[in-house]
Amino acid sequence: MSDEVRDRFEIPKEMRSMAEASVEQARKAFEKFVTAAQTTADTIEERNATVRAGAKDVSGKAITYAERNMQASLDHAQSLLKAKDLPEVMRLHGEYVQAQMRSLAEQASEMSQVVGKAAMDAARPKA
Repeated sequence: MSDEVRDRFEIPKEMRSMAEASVEQARKAFEKFVTAAQTTADTIEERNATVRAGAKDVSGKAITYAERNMQASLDHAQSLLKAKDLPEVMRLHGEYVQAQMRSLAEQASEMSQVVGKAAMDAARPKA
């Protein structure tokens, strides 16, 4: 790709507007999802105390991770809209993928600890 073509890379205004509207719609849909997830978590809390505590920890972590991951995706989409050229798009995407892989590895490790603890607590005989 020549320098001239790279320098002229620009997202048309209509496409940018459409993309921004899509990001906004995604944010609103995500907010509805979080509300529904929280309602579900609240319903789970009605179970017995030991199971409830474990489920709350697990669902709280899951909701936190979902919020973080969705926010990262929406922020990434927003940053792509502001990219000046294709190399910047590629750089931003590479950074996003690397950050998400690190984040998902941390989340998987934390979640396995929370689930393991909840399972141990639920299996423990009542005193």
